[in-house]
Amino acid sequence: MITIQSERPTTETRRPELVLVGPAVSPLPVADPALLDKLKERIRTVLMTKIDPSVAGRIPRARLRGEVAQLVSEIATQDRVQLNKLEETALAADLSDDMIGLGPLEPFLDDDEITDILANGPFDIYVERRGKLERTAARFRDAQHLVNIAQRIASAIGRRIDEASPMVDARLADGSRVNIVLPPLVLNGGTISIRKFPKQGLTLDVMIRQENLSRQMACVLQVAARSRLNILISGGTGSGKTTLLNAVSQYIDRNERVITIEDAVELRLQQPHVVQMEMRPPNIEGVGHVPQRELVRNALRMRPDRIIVGEVRGPEAFDMLQAMNTGHAGSMTTLHANSTRDAQARLETMIMMAGMELPVKAMRQQISSAVDLIVQANRLQGGPRKVTCICEVMNMEQDIIIMQDIFRYRQLGIDQNGRAFGQFEATGVRPSFMQRLEASGLKLPTNLFQERPLLRD
Repeated sequence: MITIQSERPTTETRRPELVLVGPAVSPLPVADPALLDKLKERIRTVLMTKIDPSVAGRIPRARLRGEVAQLVSEIATQDRVQLNKLEETALAADLSDDMIGLGPLEPFLDDDEITDILANGPFDIYVERRGKLERTAARFRDAQHLVNIAQRIASAIGRRIDEASPMVDARLADGSRVNIVLPPLVLNGGTISIRKFPKQGLTLDVMIRQENLSRQMACVLQVAARSRLNILISGGTGSGKTTLLNAVSQYIDRNERVITIEDAVELRLQQPHVVQMEMRPPNIEGVGHVPQRELVRNALRMRPDRIIVGEVRGPEAFDMLQAMNTGHAGSMTTLHANSTRDAQARLETMIMMAGMELPVKAMRQQISSAVDLIVQANRLQGGPRKVTCICEVMNMEQDIIIMQDIFRYRQLGIDQNGRAFGQFEATGVRPSFMQRLEASGLKLPTNLFQERPLLRD
C-alpha cells in the first residue's frame, strides 16, 4: 500500500514522502476503448487500497494530487491504459477529493457562485447558482461512497452518523452548514445538504450594489445597530437572514462584549470581544443535550452587552425577549416567517412552547417592549434576494401590537428570464425611535423617510 515512510532519528527534519509498496498491479491490456471507463475505475480501486487516508490528510492538497497523478500514470502504463494528461489529472483530483475532501462535491465548494449543494442520493446532485437550482453531472460511485463522505464530515467535528444515529447537523472547516440524513430515514441512499459560507462576508455596501436593499434602508440599519435597537430579522429558508445579520452586526461598537448563540456557528463578528456559544445535540445514548435555551440563560450570567441568537425556533425565544427587556439593548436574532406580522405570531407561538401560560396580552406586551425593528427578507421568484420590509414595532393598543412600515419593496412583475423585479419605496413614516437615535448622538437626514420610490431594479 501507499504510506508515509517512517522518519528515522536524525538531527535534520526529513520531509515525509509517498512510496509505493505491496504487490504489483497485474497487467490488463485494453482490448476495446469501451473498457476505458472500467479500467479507470480499476485504477481508482487499486489506488484507494494502496493509500493510507490518515497519511494523505497530513499532506498539502497540491502535493498529494501530484503524487497521486504520478501513481495513476505508472499504473496506467503498467496496464497499458491510454490516458492523456488531462484524464490523469482529473482522476488524481477525484482520488484526492475522495481521500481528504468531499468526493464529487468538492469542486462545488470552490465555486463562489454556488450557494447550496444538495445531494439527493448518490446519483442526483443539485446546486443553487445565482438563486436557481440546477442539476449537475456529478455523482457518487454508490450509496456507500456517499455514506463514507457523510461520516468523514461528522467525525471531523466529533459527531457520529450511522444507522443508529442517522441524522446530524454539522459544519465544514470553512464554516459552511451541513445537514445529513441517512437510511432508514431516507430511501434514496442518503442526502447531504450544504449551505455554503461565503469566503468573504457581505457588507451592507455590497448588498446595496447587489440591489438586495436600498441605500436608505442600509443607512437606517447601520444607525439602528449603533444606537442599540433590538432587531429581529425574519424570512424564509435561503432568504439571506444570516447574511444580513452578519452585515448589520459589523456596526456594533468594538468596545462591547457580545455573546453569540447558534445551532452551528455561522456568524463572523468583527469585534474583538466576542464569545461564541454552540448548542450540543444529544449523543448516541440520548444524553448530553445542551439546548439553545440553556445557552441563552447562561449568557445572561456572562456580563454581555449584547446577545445575538443565530436563529430562534423554540422556547429560547422567551428568554431572548427577557434579555432584550432587561438591559441588553442592541440584541439581535433571526426567525423563519413570511412577513413581519407572521414574525410576531411566530414569537407568540414560541413563547407558548416555553410552557409560559401567559395571557395573549401579556405575551404581546413582552414583544412590543422588547423588539424595536423587524426586518423582513425574502427570496423572490427567479432567485433574487431582497429586504422587502423594515418595520418599526410601536406599542400596544388594547390587545394589538401596533407596527408601521418604514421601507418596503414592491414587486412590479416578472421579466423575460422569470425573475421578479420591482422597486424599494419609503413609506413616508418618520419612525418614533428618532429621538432615541439623537440621544445616542446619531442623526439621520430629514428627507430620508420622504415618501418616494428609492431604487428600481
